[in-house]
Amino acid sequence: MRGLGEQLTETLRQATGHDRLVLLCSFQKEESVILDELAAVAGGLDGIRVVTIDTGVLFAETLATWKRFEDHFGVRIEVQDAASPSEPWTGPEHCCTPLKVAGLERALGDADAWVTGVRREQAATRADAELVEVDPRRGIAKYNPLAFWTEKDIWNRILERGLPYHPLHDQGYASIGCACCTQPGDGREGRWAGTDKTECGLHVV
Repeated sequence: MRGLGEQLTETLRQATGHDRLVLLCSFQKEESVILDELAAVAGGLDGIRVVTIDTGVLFAETLATWKRFEDHFGVRIEVQDAASPSEPWTGPEHCCTPLKVAGLERALGDADAWVTGVRREQAATRADAELVEVDPRRGIAKYNPLAFWTEKDIWNRILERGLPYHPLHDQGYASIGCACCTQPGDGREGRWAGTDKTECGLHVV
């Protein structure tokens, strides 16, 4: 089996063969690794759309990490607005409304491929993720270049290369979403804590 680093490089090289590629970024540790390798594979990030979906209730630390990512990787991150001023997101009952999925649809509206930080280890709902898939909802290619990486693999790469990462990871947050409903926890157990919810809808067919 190919080494994880080789898998990452080859998967991203295949992804960059698409003319209209989008990287979905939520400023997790996974996106730091992907952005670093993607810049190396593509000789920079010009022409690659890096998109985040802003719910309007992100942690202050997420906003700071956003700026660090832009500065470190030399990329301007495109924003899709998913804020809900008429029905504020104050907890899981208002979280990940159709506004968030609509933001993704806008981001991928003219894309022919997208890249995600999905890993098999993150949750049972992601255990069958492949390096390259076809997004059945949109009929475009979906790349999960870190599908087989473990938490340890991610941190080894970040530390080896001195990559920026979200400071809440150091406080026990393995996965970071909105401030109103994210708590510390392994995998995705801190997301929508106290509920059965494990996905926001972006990676659900």
